[in-house]
Amino acid sequence: MEAAAHGWDVALDRAFAAGDEHALAEAYRKMSPLVHTLALRSLRERASADDVTQEVFIRAWKSRTSYRPDASRLPAWLIGITRNAINDALSARSRQHDLEQSALQLVSDPAATVEAKDVEAVADRITLEDELERLGDPQRAIMHLAFYEDLTHDQISSRLQLPLGTVKSHIRRSLTRLRARLEVEHGTP
Repeated sequence: MEAAAHGWDVALDRAFAAGDEHALAEAYRKMSPLVHTLALRSLRERASADDVTQEVFIRAWKSRTSYRPDASRLPAWLIGITRNAINDALSARSRQHDLEQSALQLVSDPAATVEAKDVEAVADRITLEDELERLGDPQRAIMHLAFYEDLTHDQISSRLQLPLGTVKSHIRRSLTRLRARLEVEHGTP
């Protein structure tokens, strides 16, 4: 096996791209401490950093066919995925905080006049967030980028390193699934 600068085995890049599970295990062994450290410094919670570390390697493995060893080293590609996963975790945390604050505001002041539409809006946001979490990845990540970051299909494809057609298919199927679930939830035909 040929060795790259700084002790990285470039054959590992090709093996990972080819779908070799041993390459995944070796990449995890070598890179997970750095991924975890970056996540922990950004999120400041060990459990969240653990989740992001796991998410990074799941995303990497699922999108390995889009990895091009001739374009970048595996560590650089994994760090890009790490940045995206950390941003997704921070966005999810912010959304959750906003939902909690909205709900607390509605119940904290019983003397305040609360419009029915405000209660309904908070309930809808909570329901939608819950339904998005049930989608699983990569659908959940795709829908979060589309809904909350307002990214185009092309931008989502680039960010998640997935083919454009795959992104469009996931969005279409996810919207159909969300519609069906929300119609059952609200009892609309």
